[in-house]
This record gives sequence, structure tokens and C-alpha cells, in this order.
Amino acid sequence: MIDYATWCAIRDGVEKHLTADQLATALSLDVKTVRRWIGRPYAQRQTAKRDSKLDPFKGRIVRWLETHALTAQQIFQRLCDEGYGGGISIVKDYVRAIRPRPREAFLTLAFAPGEVAQVDWGLCRDRHSPHNAESRIMPSQRLAEGQRPLRCRLLVVSGRGGSA
Repeated sequence: MIDYATWCAIRDGVEKHLTADQLATALSLDVKTVRRWIGRPYAQRQTAKRDSKLDPFKGRIVRWLETHALTAQQIFQRLCDEGYGGGISIVKDYVRAIRPRPREAFLTLAFAPGEVAQVDWGLCRDRHSPHNAESRIMPSQRLAEGQRPLRCRLLVVSGRGGSA
């Protein structure tokens, strides 16, 4: 079997009136191969469709994912306990394809810059004395969902009641 580029090169050679011997030499092929493909249309080799080793277990995987939030590794371990003889990569590919997609948010919040702030209190310890600290994060400063804020303002209040 030759690849498509080689078949095209044979066709181009035939259109340029090259002989099978000349084409075979130029393409580093056997003369019999070139003669076989000179008058033939290109067709890719047909491969037989085989059943997957995972096919008998697909129903169980779907049921497990409907009832539990299992990882592909956990599913693979369960399958091995039940006699599965395949690899983990096929399990990961199948789980990725059938896993329920996360639902979209029902209520998406949007705020103008400076309209709201998220505040957190904590205790900052250093060598000399503890300080109370307030951390403010402005939602408008976030890059995208799940990413860290661009900056965080930190206000340190001393333990004596004054501002540091």
C-alpha cells in the first residue's frame, strides 16, 4: 500500500509521459508497485471495525457516573475488579465523552467597578506583635472566573486600636 502523496507522484509522472522504470527509480519503488498503481484510482485501505474491550462494561460505567461522582481512575479500578483487561486511557477517553457536563449558573452576578467588595479578616503575626488585618478584594479586579484577583488591598490595624 502506498500513501496518497506517492500515488499523486505516480500520476504526475504518467502525465509527463515517464515510464514505469523511470518512476520506480525516481520514487525508490519497485517497478511492479508502480505498474500496479499506474491505472488504479487511489483508495485507502479499509480496516475492519473491531469491538472495544470496554464495550461490555459501558452500561455499568454510565450507571456509576449517574449515581456517583467517580474519577476515571476509580472507575478503572472497579472495572479491573470485575475482569476488565484493557488500559486506563480508553477508560479516560470514554468517561470524558459521557461525563455529565456541569450546569450553567442560574444567576450570574455582575458589578460595576467599585460597587461591591469582598472582605476577609485575619491575624497577621510578626516577631514583635500580632496585628489584625483586613483584606479587600474588588470583584471587578478579577481576571476571570476561578482566577486570582489582580491585586489585594491590605489594611493593618495595630493591636492597640490605632492604624499602623
